[in-house]
Amino acid sequence: MRQEDINLLRITKYMSFFRMRFIAGLQYRAAALAGIVTQFVWGAMEILLFKAFYQVNAAAFPMTFEALSSYVWLQQAFLALFLTWFLENDIFQTITDGGIAYEMCRPADIYNMWFFRSMANRLSKTVLRCMPILLFAALLPKPYGIRLPNNLNAGIWFFITAFLGLLVVVAFCMLVYITTFYTLSPVGVRLLSVSLVEFFAGSVIPLPFLPKGIRQVIELLPFASMQNVPLRVYSGDIGGANIYTRAGLQLFWVVTLIWIGKKLMQTAQRRIVVQGG
Repeated sequence: MRQEDINLLRITKYMSFFRMRFIAGLQYRAAALAGIVTQFVWGAMEILLFKAFYQVNAAAFPMTFEALSSYVWLQQAFLALFLTWFLENDIFQTITDGGIAYEMCRPADIYNMWFFRSMANRLSKTVLRCMPILLFAALLPKPYGIRLPNNLNAGIWFFITAFLGLLVVVAFCMLVYITTFYTLSPVGVRLLSVSLVEFFAGSVIPLPFLPKGIRQVIELLPFASMQNVPLRVYSGDIGGANIYTRAGLQLFWVVTLIWIGKKLMQTAQRRIVVQGG
């Protein structure tokens, strides 16, 4: 068999994992409805909170209130895509209860299989939730609703950086899963990583609101390459040649995190001991 045919079979195999997980994720419509309502309320509360600060001195803030509103609604619409606390309990359970032995018997690379599953899980949740939130936000009066991007170029780069941001998120979450091989329980690492990412990715406070020196350091970390870049590209806070720099940094972290994850997974698989029968 030619090498091209072998590579095609490998891609088809992992796309099958992706498709099955994506279809399974679309079944949870009641959970999606509950999530949509929660995100409506949370987004509105967050915007009104920022509005109180803007009324005091709007000129003191690095983003216009209209751009901030777009940032918040996009954050809520694509919550499942970028938030690291959307972790899969099935993977943690597979590692801790010995089910990993069955995974190792599959004719597939475990890292790639879990990576595609995680992507599908996030995308299926996003598909169910994003459109109602975006439509609702589009109907709100200015400056509380979401606005269209400043130009077509910003809209295109939003989708490109959003995809790269998704890859960074999944690659980072893979590291969280893999650390479970080296610990007795995933709870500690899970709580610590989620707490760090929530702040450094701009989930709690958009990164432009941080002091300049701190922000410049944080923006070099992988967390800033998650939701921070696509949401700010859409809102117009990142534009021009700066888009290419940020997208290049995203690509760098995608490659780096995947490389680290694969190395750690190889080491972990050599150390696995499954007890019991």
